[in-house]
Amino acid sequence: MWNNTDQNGLLPILLCLLIVLPTIYVVYQRVFSPFASTPGPFWASLSRLWIAKHSRDGDLNHVMIDLHKRYGPLVRTGPYEVSVADLTAIKSIYGAGTKFRKSDWYSVWQATRKFDLFGERNESVHAVQRRLVAQTYSMGSLKDLEEFVNGAIKGFMRKMGGFQDSKEPADMGKLVQLFAFDIIGEITFSKTFGFVDAGMDDGTFSSIEGILRSACWLGQIPWIYRLHQTLMPVIGNHLGVNARHGGVRNFAMSEVRSRKDRGSDRKDILSKLFAVNEKKPTEFDLNVVVSMATSNIAAGSDTTAISIRAIIYYLLKNPTHKQRLVDEIDGLRRQGKISDPVSLSQADSMPYLQAVMYEALRVHPAVGMSLPRVVPSGGIDIHGKYFPAGSVVGVNPWVVHRNKEVFGDDADDFRPD
Repeated sequence: MWNNTDQNGLLPILLCLLIVLPTIYVVYQRVFSPFASTPGPFWASLSRLWIAKHSRDGDLNHVMIDLHKRYGPLVRTGPYEVSVADLTAIKSIYGAGTKFRKSDWYSVWQATRKFDLFGERNESVHAVQRRLVAQTYSMGSLKDLEEFVNGAIKGFMRKMGGFQDSKEPADMGKLVQLFAFDIIGEITFSKTFGFVDAGMDDGTFSSIEGILRSACWLGQIPWIYRLHQTLMPVIGNHLGVNARHGGVRNFAMSEVRSRKDRGSDRKDILSKLFAVNEKKPTEFDLNVVVSMATSNIAAGSDTTAISIRAIIYYLLKNPTHKQRLVDEIDGLRRQGKISDPVSLSQADSMPYLQAVMYEALRVHPAVGMSLPRVVPSGGIDIHGKYFPAGSVVGVNPWVVHRNKEVFGDDADDFRPD
């Protein structure tokens, strides 16, 4: 056993280490790291807690726009991570055949699921999974769902007509989210959830919000997620992301089982997933069917609602553009060239409608953060700087969509003309 003299001598050493080691780390990250010359927030250079905080706060899109305006096309967002706004690098990072692999940010999204198109990081496994469902989500297959979407559209317009008749104000943001969820129900399960008619949801929206926000920030520091999952039998659940194993998944599972029992002739997404299950019952079992249906609900409804709300918002904020779109619609209606609701093929041939949609998606992308990738062996030069293998890089759509070199000095403005 140590005597008091030994203990008294050890204490100064420990205190010294507590001071020296962090100092060495800070000096390395700020001076000697390969990323030291890449500008960015001070705390981002030392810890991923910086980007985790802004991911949790939901303001990362605006923060990154401001940082790129201040620092240029390269911004350090972590000890070994860089946000890239160099257009020539986009194809290298995300293009077909790229050797850039998904970072461990995706591990939280995938969790323990063996089949996960979004989260799967093994490229060969992902390729097999993608081939299994490629036909299900092909454009030709999605066109089969148009009649189901039309039913949801008519229900939405009836609801809007009620507001018009009563002269009561309408919360368009909420209505659009209810509408998007009903659409997902129609195309996935051949049934509307009835949220538009009810004027409210059943609590699912807050659950989905918790799942997505939680996964976004936990992906930045996945070790916290893994530690929590290990301790969860003792401490209980404290993470919103685990709701994907709760109410949302339970709802999807109930619908899948019910549909499996009763059958259906409708060619919705669930029927196509069942077809894959019948052909490949081992690789694509019913648990995978449930997971795919859950993803449709959680991710599909949210991104759809964001995009539709963006279109409506920018049209209302820009009455001149709104009137031009109304004129295009009215003109084609008078000529008998469009139906009610407008079909997909008809919408594709409406140039100003297409311009409005694409412009709204440009200024307000549904995804507000970069999708991180790992630099492969050999490293990469981006905008005159070399980043070694193992570095993490990503492109935030909110940043590149407002690049003035591409979209002009008014890149921040909504201008579909």
